[in-house]
Amino acid sequence: MAISASLVKELRERTGLGMMECKKALVATDGDIDKAIEDLRKNSGLKAAKKADRTAAEGKVLVKANGSTLYAVEVNSETDFAAGDSNFLGFAESVANKLAETGETDVAKLMEGELEEARQALVQKIGENINVRRAFKIEGAVTGSYVHSNGKLAALVALTAGSEEVAKDIAMHVTATNPRVVKPEDMPADEQAKEEEIIKAQPDMAGKPAEIVEKMMVGRIKKFLKENSLVEQPFVKNPDQTVGQLAKDAGGEVVSFIRVEVGEGIEVEDVDFAAEVAAQLKG
Repeated sequence: MAISASLVKELRERTGLGMMECKKALVATDGDIDKAIEDLRKNSGLKAAKKADRTAAEGKVLVKANGSTLYAVEVNSETDFAAGDSNFLGFAESVANKLAETGETDVAKLMEGELEEARQALVQKIGENINVRRAFKIEGAVTGSYVHSNGKLAALVALTAGSEEVAKDIAMHVTATNPRVVKPEDMPADEQAKEEEIIKAQPDMAGKPAEIVEKMMVGRIKKFLKENSLVEQPFVKNPDQTVGQLAKDAGGEVVSFIRVEVGEGIEVEDVDFAAEVAAQLKG
């Protein structure tokens, strides 16, 4: 049967897909729009599965609050361009809202049902692998968050007392300095041992007596712990004051923090597209 322009338009409005894809689906179902939608949804799952092994290291971090509990979620795409798409941002917002409503930080459980269907449909529409990678939450008497202007970096902070504004300032500091732990004594033993090995291997340690090496080691480890412990760091807005002192002046202490950066820890293949095209032309 002939497929009318109005039917194609209706299917486009209901699915958000391209005109040719909608027309092809309607031709295959003899104009049955509901059957066409069902087939497109099935095909969406297939396309999503094919794209699932493609690296998605761009995206956004979204932060939501539910009372004094803060939540953060990282939603990834393959390109920065797709991460700015309104459809991607709408999907990410839906994920963040459900996270705050349910408190479910297990991504597999969070995505069950409608959200996974929405993700697969978005993969088909945008043509990129879309992935909800990580979800976090932080609780405390006072909490605050900061999301960098590009949406790729965020931090959550919990204090024993104080103000939300101070917690937000400390969260901004966390995004800037990337501390490893709250206090020096929180540093994992294996990380400290690794740093000690690095220090011992430095050229100026060679040939020195053991007692001198030990003395230098103590000083450098102390410096390492101070530089990587949040409360010991000079506050970025006022380097004459440590973050710990900032919290104390507000009547509290830092309990915990979480820093989330889009794509951290993901290995991205460095592709030389010019070389790739040249190789294909030669072939």
